[in-house]
Amino acid sequence: MSLIDLLRRRRSIKKFTGRPVTRAEIETLLDAAILAPNHRLTEPWRFYVLGPEAREAYGRALGVRKAKKIEDPEASRAMRDRVAAEHRALPCMIAVAVVKSDNPEIAEEDYAAAMMGVQNIMLAAVELGLGTAIRTGGVMGDDAARAAAGVAENERIVAIVNVGEAAETPGGPKKRAASELTTWVS
Repeated sequence: MSLIDLLRRRRSIKKFTGRPVTRAEIETLLDAAILAPNHRLTEPWRFYVLGPEAREAYGRALGVRKAKKIEDPEASRAMRDRVAAEHRALPCMIAVAVVKSDNPEIAEEDYAAAMMGVQNIMLAAVELGLGTAIRTGGVMGDDAARAAAGVAENERIVAIVNVGEAAETPGGPKKRAASELTTWVS
């Protein structure tokens, strides 16, 4: 399959089947991730493949954050439990982190490199017949979420990538043409 075809077929998957993702498949995805460009060759990316208990603990941290917005105590508890169970049931969850840098320029370059690595994971997954969904947000800095993922103190999570066999594949999003977003400068 051509790269352009992979790009066109990639979708964010919301529901996965119960088929486990094999260690060999995960290693293929991570091998693809580290092929991403990295300006200073700092290799800032770190990958944490979360098992069922770690996925559940990460989901519980996310659920706690979501539940804070719910006033009813029973509904709040149900939210925490539901999000934790949903995460435990994921076939594969990879936390992508970067090593922190005090140099703002290097930190920005390393973040960009890690996110290009995430894109490589997602494209390699399509080639393997797997689906992915990228998750970002404030929970990645949450102490409980970081502990669940096992992220080192000198690292920060930049993305979570859920991986598995797609139970359903959504249609393509309506995107504007590149020509609408491009300015040619002479």
